[in-house]
Amino acid sequence: MLLPVVAVSNIDCVEETVCGYRFHGGSGNGNIHGAASNDAICGAVNLIMQYHVIDVFTEKPFGGNPAGVCLLDKWLPDGILQSIAAENNLSETAFLVKQDGYYDLRWFSPLIEVDLCGHATLASAFVLFEEAEKAVSTIKFKTMSGMMAVEKENDLLYLDFPARPVVVCPMYQIFEKAFGVEPIATYKAVDFLILLDNEETLQSITPNFAVLRQIKTEAKINNDSFGVIVTAEGNDCDFVSRFFAPNAGIDEDPVTGRAHCSLIPFWSEKLGKSKLIARQLSKRGGVLFCESRGERVRIGGNAVRYLRGEIGMCGFNVLVDFCEGRHVEDGNCLIGAG
Repeated sequence: MLLPVVAVSNIDCVEETVCGYRFHGGSGNGNIHGAASNDAICGAVNLIMQYHVIDVFTEKPFGGNPAGVCLLDKWLPDGILQSIAAENNLSETAFLVKQDGYYDLRWFSPLIEVDLCGHATLASAFVLFEEAEKAVSTIKFKTMSGMMAVEKENDLLYLDFPARPVVVCPMYQIFEKAFGVEPIATYKAVDFLILLDNEETLQSITPNFAVLRQIKTEAKINNDSFGVIVTAEGNDCDFVSRFFAPNAGIDEDPVTGRAHCSLIPFWSEKLGKSKLIARQLSKRGGVLFCESRGERVRIGGNAVRYLRGEIGMCGFNVLVDFCEGRHVEDGNCLIGAG
């Protein structure tokens, strides 16, 4: 793992290590020379971290769902994490910090932090299996939604996620207006689930996202961390789906592990089987190997690397306390452009 670097720009170059981060700076305003490890640091800072983009639920590049993965030595302020995710402009960017026996894991869309993301978790595990954790076959993650694990079996990675069974909900008018078709039934857990009559209908819908965003008001939802799953029985697999989350900044997600936390128990009960094969019918497409395990679900898929590099952010004017994870400017702001 590359160590994130924070550089404090000034006249005379010095280098010290503070709370596990390397700093470069000078002896004028914002110098760090002689600073104790719990001191705040002022100045124009440059941040560099290791960054990967992994295509998930696919065997070849440019398919499946791409996720960003950032490896951190310690947590950075939420405002920086959100800004990085917005700049990456992928459906999710995952941020990881190694702990004793597991990794802390958080997921950010371009607009908000989300409570669960399957493909970015699988992408995170792929990076770790390839780099820092080559000798293991299971990696554990501590997340907003609890402890989770990814297992490696040959070329497949399997997510162990909590099941999110749906219950019947009102058939809100927004859905028919947004999708141009009448649902057979509508359900909800964290996300909505809309059942359509067949795969062809699902494939043909062209959502009106401006209308779909209004479901937040009609259903009286008080946050943006939800999506709309649309599903039907598959022609050459057990079931197919598409996933839309315009309120979270994602019009259509290419392949969505999180959606299958609801889809797997739904279709397992409907079809009377615990092991299922699913396809997501986005433009990029993806295949998922699914298993219902009561209160948990198992979601398997392939992953391939698209990009490995570094994120470098230069010239922020900040007051930083990296030991406590705080980030302020003039005592009250998260971050300011230099």
